[in-house]
Parts: sequence; structure tokens; C-alpha cells
Amino acid sequence: MTTLLAALAMAIGLAVLIPGTARAADCATAWNSSSVYTGGMTASYNGHNWSAKWWTQNETPGSSDVWADQGGCSGGSTPGPGTCNHPNWAAGTQYRTGDIVKYTDGKYYIAEHDNPGYDPTISTWYWNPHTCSGGGDPNPSGFVVSESQFNQMFPSRNSFYTYSGLTAALSAYPGFANTGSDTVKKQEAAAFLANVSHETGGLVHVVEQNTANYPHYCDWSQPYGCPAGQAAYYGRGPIQLSWNFNYKAAGDALGIDLLNNPWRVEQDAAVAWKTGLWYWNTQNGPGTMTPHNAMVNQAGFGQTIRSINGSLECDGKNPAQVQSRVNNYTRFTQILGVPTGANLYC
Repeated sequence: MTTLLAALAMAIGLAVLIPGTARAADCATAWNSSSVYTGGMTASYNGHNWSAKWWTQNETPGSSDVWADQGGCSGGSTPGPGTCNHPNWAAGTQYRTGDIVKYTDGKYYIAEHDNPGYDPTISTWYWNPHTCSGGGDPNPSGFVVSESQFNQMFPSRNSFYTYSGLTAALSAYPGFANTGSDTVKKQEAAAFLANVSHETGGLVHVVEQNTANYPHYCDWSQPYGCPAGQAAYYGRGPIQLSWNFNYKAAGDALGIDLLNNPWRVEQDAAVAWKTGLWYWNTQNGPGTMTPHNAMVNQAGFGQTIRSINGSLECDGKNPAQVQSRVNNYTRFTQILGVPTGANLYC
């Protein structure tokens, strides 16, 4: 039986666990966002051991090139997003990297690679055991929006926009939703997600829907041109990042080559979320401040609208679009249990 199982697994490219074979290595000490790691130091995260290539702090393993994956591990307690309320695994369901499921053995598993519903106990390439909180901490990720609240905000979201992808992206801008009082933190998270919801139709659209616009987003006056092709820089991700110069700037800031490979924004949930956080935390747009500063300094939600699309929506130009964003923000602050604050409109 085991011989047949191994042959079948090899035929479809799966790793297998067969009785009597070697188990995964022991997990190193769990990764800590506040710890400093230098080249050669190891830490465990999400069921894998990771080795630092050089000095790093607050860079989540797997989210940047600084960490080298040393393979799956067991026997340790590794932090991971989510609580013990994940859906049951279902054969034939399409799962994306970062999805967490409860298997029939009562244990939880996290998808290490996209897969069409492979059995978590057979494939160690696509799945690894996952340790969740069990309910003592309703939000072990540390983000002010829990996974259940996120799901409540986006009941019809595209499976690409995972909660784990969002929490993995937070390390790129640790001040986001982590500055000021608890109320301010939640207001900023609600403001970001409200604008994201408006831009993507409730986290439904990963890419811009009007394909006729695609060739327009190449500014050939830039010295680097459009190496991925004239029609490659269309809107993608939660803020619908577009234009070659924005892909260049975001990629440079995040340490990811998005100018030559803009498709990563529609293929990797963490990268997609990072581009949204890049704009939110660093770009004024048509406004006078970043959306992050608008919320942290109590300028009001209206100023986040101005920084994102003020030239087309604010000052009475498109009140229906502004109202849509305000409605999202009001609903999300209610879910998080905080007031909206003043200056909702622009």
C-alpha cells in the first residue's frame, strides 16, 4: 500500500509522509517581530524554519528575500494569523497560499502553495501543520482587525485577498494601524479598508476591469520606460496600483522588482496588500498629506479620499463616490466599535 501511495505521489509531484520515514526537523525558536536577526540566525514561522541572510528586524519570514526557507518543521509553537475557527477542508476546493483549514483529524493546516484541494496529510509541499490560538487570544496576529471582523467586512471577497496576506504585509509599514490610541488605530484600519473596498468592489476585483485602459498606463518619458510591455501596468491589488512609475516607486520602496514583473501584484496576496499600504503610508496623491497622516493626526476620513482620488471626487465633483466611501467607513467603524470622528467628507 505504501509503495503504491509513494508512486502515486511521485506521479503528481507531491511529497508524502510514509510510516517509518524521517519526520520534519524540530522547529527553532519562534520568530519575533521585535528581535534582531543577523546572517545565519534561524527562527521558525508558520511551520517552517527560516535562516536570515543578513541583518533584519520586523520582516516576516516568507515576505522578503532576507529569509531563506529551510523547510518544514515540527515540535514548536510558531505564530500564525487566525484563530481556531477556520473552515473544514474540502476535497476539490481551490486553496491559495496562506489559507488555513481544519482537517478531518481535527488538526489545522496552512497552505504553503496554491492547490486544488490536495489532502493536507499526504502533501508536505502544499500543506503544513498550523498551530492556532484556540480562543484565548481573539486576534493573535496583533492587527486591530480580527479575522472574523475582516470576513464580516468582506463577505463576498475574492479568495485572493486573504487575511493572512494582509497581516503578512503589515511588517512593511509597522506604523500602520499601530500609532496612537486604540481608537485611532481602529479608525485608521477602518479608513484603509473602506477605501480599499470602494476601489475593488468589496475586495472582489484583483485587476482593473476595463481592459481598454491597459495600454494607457505606460509613461514612455520615464528613463526606464515600460520593460514589461506597454499594456502591463494596469490597476492591480487593493488600491488598484497603476502606471509604470508607480510600479517602479512601490517596488523600490518594498524591495520587489515590480517594474519588470508587475504581475506579482495579482499573484501574491502579501505583495498586493503591500502595494496598498505603500500608497497609504507614503503618497499624498492629489491631497496635501498621506492617508496615514490624515487619520493619525485626526484630519479626518475626508482627507484620505482627497489623497486617493480627490481630483475626481472631492469639492462636489462626484458626491456619490464620496458617499460610497463614507458608507464603507461608517460600517467598518461600527464593526470595530469606534466612532467615525469628524470631517468625513472632502
